[in-house]
Amino acid sequence: MLVTSHSPSALIVRMQFPILVSLLYATLAYACVRDHAFHRPRSIVKRQSTPPVPLTSDEAILANSFDNNTLDDWGYYYTHGVHLAGTNRTMAQWTADRWSENGFQARLDEYLTYLNYPVSHSLSLTYPNGSVFKASLEEARLAEDETTTYPDSIPTFHGYSFTGNATAEYVYVGRGQVVDFEALVALNVSLEGKIALAKYGGPFRGLKVKNAALYGMIGCVIFTDPGDDGNITEAKGYAAYPDGPARNPTSVQRGSVQFLSTYPGDPTTPGYPSKQDSPRADISPVTPNIPSLPLSYAEAIPLLRALDGFGIPGSEVNRTNWVGALNVTYSTGPAPGATLSMSNVMRDATTPIWDAVGIINGTNQDEVLVIGNHRDAWIIGGAADPNSGSAIMVELSKAFGKLLATGWKPRRTIVLCSWDGEEYGLVGSTEWVEEHINWLTEATVAYLNIDVGVSGKSPSLSATPELGTIATEIMKKILWPTAPNETLYDAWSAESDGEVGVLGSGSDYTGFLHNGISSLGVGTDQGPDDPVYHYHSNYDSYHWMSTYGDPGFHYHAAMGQYLTLLAYHMANDEMIPYDLPAYTTALRSYYEELRTTINATSETLDTSELSAAITQFESSAKEAMALVDQAVSTNDATLKTVVNHKFRDFQRGFTSAGGLPDREFYKHVVNAPGIDTGYAATTFPGITEAVEAGNFARAAEWVGKTSLGIRRAADILKT
Repeated sequence: MLVTSHSPSALIVRMQFPILVSLLYATLAYACVRDHAFHRPRSIVKRQSTPPVPLTSDEAILANSFDNNTLDDWGYYYTHGVHLAGTNRTMAQWTADRWSENGFQARLDEYLTYLNYPVSHSLSLTYPNGSVFKASLEEARLAEDETTTYPDSIPTFHGYSFTGNATAEYVYVGRGQVVDFEALVALNVSLEGKIALAKYGGPFRGLKVKNAALYGMIGCVIFTDPGDDGNITEAKGYAAYPDGPARNPTSVQRGSVQFLSTYPGDPTTPGYPSKQDSPRADISPVTPNIPSLPLSYAEAIPLLRALDGFGIPGSEVNRTNWVGALNVTYSTGPAPGATLSMSNVMRDATTPIWDAVGIINGTNQDEVLVIGNHRDAWIIGGAADPNSGSAIMVELSKAFGKLLATGWKPRRTIVLCSWDGEEYGLVGSTEWVEEHINWLTEATVAYLNIDVGVSGKSPSLSATPELGTIATEIMKKILWPTAPNETLYDAWSAESDGEVGVLGSGSDYTGFLHNGISSLGVGTDQGPDDPVYHYHSNYDSYHWMSTYGDPGFHYHAAMGQYLTLLAYHMANDEMIPYDLPAYTTALRSYYEELRTTINATSETLDTSELSAAITQFESSAKEAMALVDQAVSTNDATLKTVVNHKFRDFQRGFTSAGGLPDREFYKHVVNAPGIDTGYAATTFPGITEAVEAGNFARAAEWVGKTSLGIRRAADILKT
């Protein structure tokens, strides 16, 4: 029976949605997915021009197992009790129990990690005339949305934030990137000793706080701006949630302020798992030393308005996305005599977290597929982030359970993971990878990640390039709910121009990718005309999801069917379905982008070694693909194993043992999160970031290291 702390039998008595029939045909399915454009020069697949692809009998069993009624049930369960990292072992065990019921061997893996929790906070603005505006730092409690009224609602706060007080004049710093601060310095705006007021968007929030401190500021307040909400805003005539699809003005984005681009995971155990007797390191290299607070746009308006007419008007700062959609000038300030007073008090804890793990052993146990989603959320809800993905994972286990009941057994071992602590800094997945690193690098074929399974109608796909073809081909088997007979592939390609995104960081694929494991992340995003998704807010709730986000849970079903069929092929195809020439195409694209970056400077850099390494990889990739054809045509079992192990292992070559400069966790020489983005990818990061920093000696060093990594990958593939 499903039980929550607030509604013991709610799932039994509440009304069910009608069953979705988007993919319940026994022999035919369609694929349709929309992905956001990440890097337009990197298109490696073409738009669909063929009819929808029929399902095999196994695929039909898997697809027909998806029921949007039960997806609704799972979503309801996950979103009606507190599940902040380290606070809900019961939910972890419930997840493992569901997987066990469906034929997986399930367990909980526990780690003892450093986290911190909110105790108290305050923020006030004192005007030059002595009057005071005191921010509530709260989201409105809505009668229509029951979980926003629960007495144990989690306050607005930043995970891993610094305990401290600050009182000073303040400066609006745009999105808080280094280039924003550099622009302010060039404009002679005083930063030293001030408090930063930053807008969400762009870099990871922790880097906004880090940058503020680097420029001598003593506190940081970060607000949400409706200018990032697309076309669905109150200014454009839409009612605010709960009365309509626009943003509720009191919504606040919680989140971690760990310096994600330095390293993720438990900051006290860098590079090794967090266990009872683990030595504990200083957290200061990856956590802030100034206090920070998140803020709604309703309570940011008085702060911004007090800066109008002081400093440089936003329109003259000449920085991308500096000006938002509020009725203020977005002036830099400071305003003489206008001061902010902020306080942030956190409670440090070394506390257990729990990863649920479920396993179906395959016939080839030296080949493993891992599929993961995180379970923890900043709020009681989390209907989109992450529990749309959590609901899909339970339904995926049910689908494989039905296939197991026919006598089927996967060729490769399938491992399901429900991570705890992702929101603080990918903690649960990072610790698990660190504990099991030897086995993972010996056996793992790929890691598939679903984080925000559904937050809108726009499908999103990012992956290492060899996975792009199989990932997009499976899309052609899935019907997408936006229009009759539209496939996931149709919708995705219409928005993405066939571009598979490049993995940066910000979700649980990170620890796998940077240990040389092929990785993929999939989900959906809010499109410009979709209801506003209240990221990390109390309004990311079951009520929002069932009313606006995905009424009937149709998109949940379609996305779950897609992930399940993709997992089936990754686990069961005779030959691991990699497209190695696509990796060559990507490498050449990244190389051209690097040359563009170099040519924009006044310096020169010899990259001929890198070009030669890519050519060597191209040759080895072609040889390996020819070997696939030979193995299949001769039905040579030994040769098939040899080829599959080459495919499994080649990514390991891309990892550099010492990691990237000043951030040893990130080992992949082809792509990594940007040092000043935290989320978005930088390609050939060791070289690119050295060039951008003007350090051409380091850039030359990393031409060699990157070339070596590519040659190692080529040598693994070479026949």
